[in-house]
Amino acid sequence: MNWDYEYDVVVVGSGASGFSAAITAKNEGLHTLLVEKEQHFGGASALSGGGVWIPNNRYLVEAGVGDSFQEAKTYLDATIGDGVSDEIKTTYLNKGIEMLDYFHKNTKHMRFSYANNYSDYYPQLPGGKGQGRSIEPLIINTNQLGDWRDKLKPPTLSTKGFVMTGQDFHKVNMITRTWEGKIRSLSLGWRLIQHKLFRVNYAALGQALIARMALSYKDLNGELWLNTPFVDFIFEDDRVVGIQVKKDEKALYIKANKGVILGSGGFSKNQAYRDKYLPSPTDVGWTSSPVGQTGDILTPAEKLGAQFDLMHKVWGAPSIIDHKGVPFFLVADRGIPNMIITDQDGKRYINEPTPYHEFVDRMYLHNEKTGGKAIHSWIIFDGRAKKRYIFAGQFPGQDFPTPYYEHGIVIKADSIKELEEKLHMPGNNLVDTIQTFNEYARNGKDLDFHRGETAHDRYYGDPTLKNPNLEEINVGPYYALKVFPGDIGTKGGVVIDKDARIVKEDGTVIPGVYACGNCSASIMGEAYPGPGATLGPGMTFGYLAAMHCKNEVPTHKAGMQSEVHS
Repeated sequence: MNWDYEYDVVVVGSGASGFSAAITAKNEGLHTLLVEKEQHFGGASALSGGGVWIPNNRYLVEAGVGDSFQEAKTYLDATIGDGVSDEIKTTYLNKGIEMLDYFHKNTKHMRFSYANNYSDYYPQLPGGKGQGRSIEPLIINTNQLGDWRDKLKPPTLSTKGFVMTGQDFHKVNMITRTWEGKIRSLSLGWRLIQHKLFRVNYAALGQALIARMALSYKDLNGELWLNTPFVDFIFEDDRVVGIQVKKDEKALYIKANKGVILGSGGFSKNQAYRDKYLPSPTDVGWTSSPVGQTGDILTPAEKLGAQFDLMHKVWGAPSIIDHKGVPFFLVADRGIPNMIITDQDGKRYINEPTPYHEFVDRMYLHNEKTGGKAIHSWIIFDGRAKKRYIFAGQFPGQDFPTPYYEHGIVIKADSIKELEEKLHMPGNNLVDTIQTFNEYARNGKDLDFHRGETAHDRYYGDPTLKNPNLEEINVGPYYALKVFPGDIGTKGGVVIDKDARIVKEDGTVIPGVYACGNCSASIMGEAYPGPGATLGPGMTFGYLAAMHCKNEVPTHKAGMQSEVHS
């Protein structure tokens, strides 16, 4: 093979998983290259909430959150079950803590705070915690990135300087209802003033996570190539020894003496793969994933004999789709009172704040049961909810954009009966459904779906109400928007072992190649235990992959000096 470049470690994909691997490898003295398919770095991680779910980590301990290995293991057993081995679960619980400690010690920028009371998704299960186990990155001024700032993947919706952390949003969502919400909004106003007057460019959530990881990598003089898609593995002497990429319309061959680490995404933007693997109906237009997530590693990994799992699953994200075809992921929006979600016949079929991945699973189950009545569903709320709470990015009292009405994204009516007719629902179904819901709201107890009975449900509810998630729907006008079974990425991919090595169909590993992003089968199995249970494993196994590479005996050197390729 005539190699164009040579490194110890080559990392594919610049989300949190890839950066975790690249930072670790570089910090351990390995000659490292990070390649990214798109023109910006960050991947789906940059568009995420930035939460990291790792039980009993240093930030939880500092905040006084009581936790233990046994409690966390009990919870993983209760949520994941036996679909994931004890070895993998134990590795995650131990090494996730180690990874966060490593980054805290070895970088200036990897800093987080406890996401106070952001509940585990199933706090009612053994080992679950209503106070939560998630952390989120501290806000950061992205001007620190210097010439890398414009290379950071921008958010789907521009903040225009009005930047909120997850904890900020939790309070500000109640700006019309609590003093805490009003006071927290003042700090956001100060950030906005700093942006306008002093050109400070704050980032939060996934943007902050990736900015902090990129700064850490940049401080190490790490090499990053953008616009460089992965094409194939180079396989010699029974191991992966490098990869082929495409750069400036040219094929390049890069040697990896110690290992190739895949930190890339899944196949959510590939309609052919969606049709092949995912439940029907499925549409590439429903995903919030970046355009580059087209499953580029699937066929090359299949040729290596890799084992695959969870190919039928996504990280579900119930979403509305705007007039430009852009999904909006409904998270807090499903926790507010004065709101229900129904099927096309106007009947409730689910506890609306159900954890989002499970919500999508239940949409498909109900859709099959009703012969197609749940995809799409309707989210319905009244004028009181519109005036009180943030919904779909619109602040309390702020009307939806005019194109939402012009393109039928929002259906509006003066009465429930009129709305029922506009939605072509049979009989008095919607009227009856809301009458029943209102009775439950008056009594503070949802007898059908038990809404508001867990800490997870109540987190985004209204704390001034007897049941934070229930209040009557009886103040016009009334609104309805279609809800689709969106996703934030696919969950299936290559199977990995405790060192993040890719496993073959026969149970052996493929030497020289590792995986840690959404291109790998989730170590959470079919479950989603808490906020950040995607990023936490990705970062942990990226770290583990790099550490394993460090101890690998290098392949025969090509006898050439690699060059910096910009």
